[in-house]
Amino acid sequence: MGERQLTPPEGPGSDGRPTPPDRPGSDGRPTPPDAPGLAGTVPLERGFFDRPAHEVAPDLLGRVLVHGPVALRLTEVEAYGLQGEDPAAHTYRGLTPRNAVMFGPPGHVYVYFTYGMHFCANLVCLPEGVGSGVLLRAGEVIAGIETAAARRSAGTGRGVPPRDLARGPARLAVALGFAREHNGLDACSPGGANTIGNDSTGGAAVEPGRLAVLEGDPPGADLIRSGPRTGVASGKETPWRFWIDGDPTVSPYRPHVPRRRTS
Repeated sequence: MGERQLTPPEGPGSDGRPTPPDRPGSDGRPTPPDAPGLAGTVPLERGFFDRPAHEVAPDLLGRVLVHGPVALRLTEVEAYGLQGEDPAAHTYRGLTPRNAVMFGPPGHVYVYFTYGMHFCANLVCLPEGVGSGVLLRAGEVIAGIETAAARRSAGTGRGVPPRDLARGPARLAVALGFAREHNGLDACSPGGANTIGNDSTGGAAVEPGRLAVLEGDPPGADLIRSGPRTGVASGKETPWRFWIDGDPTVSPYRPHVPRRRTS
């Protein structure tokens, strides 16, 4: 799973060289960094996300998520449904300051802090005001491998195998450099400006123009599997976890385990 090459999209700089991967291209969108030999370098439009999450989720497999210098091919995702319908969703009990981005326009990224130690990221689905999204569970880092590896090994003194760089939602967020200030970042607008985030920056993106989801190279339907969502207590039978069969970067499934009370 070494770093592979992708033919740059149209729009080289004035000197004939491609725009560097860590700043926006001439149209305000992030130029994809060198990535694998995939066919699709075109960013997905907002209409792609303006569908139910359980329809968007399997269609995200094989797509390439770019955030700054790091890009990864999505290999595992989970769909979360509507307010009042999906008890496992952050939106189940309605709009709050924490989940406001999930009730915003489709195509934005909802970044949240969990278990007092991890960030995770979702892509918002359906029209504004509905509240639904897809959790990004795992992927293969295909560009910016050194950056992702440095982020993942920071403070540990240990190297991380390429397979494990983004194998799990918290690891994926670290590899991509997602943090609280990226909550609300838009993957579908030139510049990727954060206009709806609820954070200390007042909703202004720290690094605008760095987020996109590219067409990539989706797998055939025969390679897509589905099953119960990982670690979910309510709605645990809903088969809205989707993954690419046989891909080594897919995280292991773990059912919810009730916490035992201690006396």
